[in-house]
Amino acid sequence: MDQTPTSADHDNAERAERAELAAEQQHVDRVYGRVEEAARSASRIAVEGHQRGQAQNVGRVRDEEQTGLYERDVLVFAAARRIAELDAEHEGLVFGRLDSDHGDDEPAATTATELEKLYVGRIGVRDAEYEPLVIDWRAPAAEPFYRATATDRQKVVRRRVLRNKGSRIVGLEDDLLAPERAPEDLPVMGEGALMASLSRARGHTMRDIVATIQAEQDKAIRAPARGVTVIGGGPGTGKTVVALHRAAYLLYSDRRRFERGGVLVVGPSAAFMAYIERVLPSLGENTVSLRAVGELVDGVKATAVDDAAAAAVKGSLRMRAVLSRAARDRVPNAPTNLRVFLGGATVELDANQLDNVRRNALRRTARNRAAAEARKGLIAALWQRFPEDLRNGPLGDREAFGDRVSDTPAFRTFFSQWWPVLTPEAVLRWLGDARRLQRWARNDLTPAEIDALATAIRTTDEFTIADVALLDELSSFLGRPPIVENNDEEFDWLEGLSDGVNEVLTSSERRARAAAAREAEEPEEYAHVLVDEAQDLSPMQWRMVTRRGPQASWTIVGDPAQSSWPDPDEARAAMDSMLSHLQRHAFRLSTNYRNSAEIYSFAGEVIRQSIPDADLPNAVRSTGVEPEHRVFDAGKVSEAAGDAAVELLQLVEGTVGVIVPPALRPVVDPVLAELNDPRVIAVSPLDSKGLEYDAVVVVEPDRIVSDTLGGVRALYVVLTRATQRMITVNSTTRWLPS
Repeated sequence: MDQTPTSADHDNAERAERAELAAEQQHVDRVYGRVEEAARSASRIAVEGHQRGQAQNVGRVRDEEQTGLYERDVLVFAAARRIAELDAEHEGLVFGRLDSDHGDDEPAATTATELEKLYVGRIGVRDAEYEPLVIDWRAPAAEPFYRATATDRQKVVRRRVLRNKGSRIVGLEDDLLAPERAPEDLPVMGEGALMASLSRARGHTMRDIVATIQAEQDKAIRAPARGVTVIGGGPGTGKTVVALHRAAYLLYSDRRRFERGGVLVVGPSAAFMAYIERVLPSLGENTVSLRAVGELVDGVKATAVDDAAAAAVKGSLRMRAVLSRAARDRVPNAPTNLRVFLGGATVELDANQLDNVRRNALRRTARNRAAAEARKGLIAALWQRFPEDLRNGPLGDREAFGDRVSDTPAFRTFFSQWWPVLTPEAVLRWLGDARRLQRWARNDLTPAEIDALATAIRTTDEFTIADVALLDELSSFLGRPPIVENNDEEFDWLEGLSDGVNEVLTSSERRARAAAAREAEEPEEYAHVLVDEAQDLSPMQWRMVTRRGPQASWTIVGDPAQSSWPDPDEARAAMDSMLSHLQRHAFRLSTNYRNSAEIYSFAGEVIRQSIPDADLPNAVRSTGVEPEHRVFDAGKVSEAAGDAAVELLQLVEGTVGVIVPPALRPVVDPVLAELNDPRVIAVSPLDSKGLEYDAVVVVEPDRIVSDTLGGVRALYVVLTRATQRMITVNSTTRWLPS
């Protein structure tokens, strides 16, 4: 049976959403009003504090004056702390709400007004009568917001997430934990509405399925903080949301450790990170860093994607040896001989002698930290060639000889060109020279791989996502030059503050640590690292990610069947080699509540042709609408994609994702732009990772298989993005499962 919403349903839903948004905005406005009052009050207290303790007489400070100074300091400090807190938390202040009853032993509420209402936010705010308008998310009373599940709801009937843009509420996401105890007039918005409809429409059986989903999720969320927690499951099982709830739970359960050390969340693309950023507004910027894998190296934001051949080479662990040789080789266009004139003699080093000095300097030290060693090596080599008969003169002392050599313009000019400070970006560009690359890679890469790598680097001006891991590896080989002078005065004042104050200054501490990390050889390290869509990481990317948490605990989320890396076993081995010393907890989520059974059944057929033992979840929601497969005439791909998108816009009320191979985006995107409908979203297969749409148009499935590194796994991801309807358009039917 087709459950496509009618126009009347759409209008009613819009009215209900507007009413709920208006009601929530009214409360949030009241909270912000109190915050502004509190800020003004704190400012007045600060002024009063400065006025306290001012001695009335010149001379010896009396006891009462010392008391006044102490009171002034206390008032000023407390006021400054409160002002900093209010300023830092102004954005997205209220992000959650709980509607609770008196528990299962008491009668269920008959109207929504009988439920106890509690708002959760970044800080606690009270009204003039000292009643809570919003409670701090870290307070015990807020615990059910993170820990309540269908199996242990902790009296919560409805949990609501308020999506903010500044001080405005722009969306609501509800989770109905006790559908059977919810009053009929209690509205349910967003993703929670899907779960509520499943529970209410299908009776006890479907409620049990929802309870099973929640029980699975709860176990993963509350797993021990130490070691590695692996959350697996197929498309639509809620892995990402579970992982983010786990991050929030860890922050709650061990706030000191994880706020001080920080939490890093890594995802496959910027589009994906923008999506998850709104799932849990409680993950504030002071504690959690959200980074796409193309953004893990400071100063680089890579979004471009390599072709399959180049990406396969760049992600392989064999690149370590290639990069190591490149980082230790001669600098392109550097001088190949050194000649200095001293004491009437000419002393010279040729290319082979210079190479020996370079190799000796790099034996135990990274390139950019070995300049002093290289300079000493050059002077020693020159001294060996300095004529014996001149060593009895002014330059006979080796130290004096070294000083004179170092002061000569010829030596200074030579050294600046022969041993410059190297950046990872510059060295990576060297790999575009096929002859040099051949010398570095001939024992590790095939001729075809060398050609693919050199061509990829030479023919593009921007770094790709796969390049970022290579830049990170090069950074470890090159090191950073020694810091000549390091003035820490800017941060000295932090050390004397109490633990309570450091709690307020988390953001400042994190910025200070990040700045310090940029001056060090190693990247900034975190206390917990969460890797989403982990199956997509190449072996080289695993090396990059694990550098961010050598002492961290880990949450790793993924599904091998959705891997965009062609050899998941190789990537898994790379991960295990980096994290094998840590205790591991594994959880599997088994229910797909994103896709209809019809859509997911087809996707399962596709993946099982290539991966017969793929772990497929159980899709429980049926719409009666099968996916549709269309064949277009040669050269008509853009028209076929546009027609399918127009048709789906009439059939669903939400978004229509059009997933297009990168090579076809220049052809298809202009046609979609002409539709002038914000509900139509064009994305590449990679950018569709982790996202979902009400309906999806899949453009040229066979090109997705041939043009992407993941092949059929990438197509499987694409085929599992739709919640209601899906149309595929292709030039042939050969790609369809037999």
